[in-house]
Amino acid sequence: MKPILEVKNVVKQYGDYTALNNVSLQVPKGSIYGLLGPNGAGKTSLIRIINQITMPDSGEVLLDGEKLNSKHIAQIGYMPEERGLYKSMKVGEQALYLAQLKGLSKKEAKDQLDYWFEKLEIKGWWNKKIQELSKGMAQKIQFVVTVLHQPKLLIFDEPFSGFDPVNANLIKDEILGLRDKGATIIFSTHRMESVEELCDDIALIHQSNKLIEGKLHDVKKQYRTNTFEVGIATDNQAQLLSDINGRYKTLPANFKTLDEELKLQVSLPDGTTSKELLNYLLQKGDVTYFVEKIPSVNDIFIQTVSKR
Repeated sequence: MKPILEVKNVVKQYGDYTALNNVSLQVPKGSIYGLLGPNGAGKTSLIRIINQITMPDSGEVLLDGEKLNSKHIAQIGYMPEERGLYKSMKVGEQALYLAQLKGLSKKEAKDQLDYWFEKLEIKGWWNKKIQELSKGMAQKIQFVVTVLHQPKLLIFDEPFSGFDPVNANLIKDEILGLRDKGATIIFSTHRMESVEELCDDIALIHQSNKLIEGKLHDVKKQYRTNTFEVGIATDNQAQLLSDINGRYKTLPANFKTLDEELKLQVSLPDGTTSKELLNYLLQKGDVTYFVEKIPSVNDIFIQTVSKR
């Protein structure tokens, strides 16, 4: 799918420190794109450039094929990790003000706010001050002011921070709904389970460099280890385990026995197929399950970052 956002050879330095080193990314239109990396990797510097808060030292960023310019500010919604609401202002007054900064008329802003306040069941908060709200309540207001001008590109930095599980699930569903309606979402988080749940594509930045980018399922395939989780029933588990260990590599910390069933992970040597393993196991007992162990995003993150 055609990218809505293209980052081309972007370099950003702060004195002698290089925050982004020739980074290039392509964010597909209509996707949820996970921007991953440890603290200090360069993610925030890149997000600030996309939002035109700072400028790159070299390289360029294109939105829908056009070089970023001032008109694109109204086409982007940004929810930063460090929230930016004015604590002493009333919720409704502040939301109207921020909506108009994004180009909405007062009537358009009021209509959108009525829609979102009713949808998220927060209509009673209109005259409350931000400082009177809990962190999770303030998060809902921040989410609303991020999305109400219906931007084509949304950037969420740790959007579930401060939410209880019920409200985190509510916001997750809203994010998926926005994508389904055509919005593109850049999703920056350290919660790898959320990446697994939500993201279509991912990129991993570490030490100012992009190390990984691609469709989530393609990236996971690239990190396959040819390891299978198997269950096999036999009346002589000790002999079966000895036979398997004599032919394949098992991972002892992961095997366990349940009654007459042995569960374990088997790592295949190069040149050996899963079909050969399955046929071998069928000769040894009743195979109860047989599935390839695909690495999680968390596994890939740790493995990639640890190598650098």
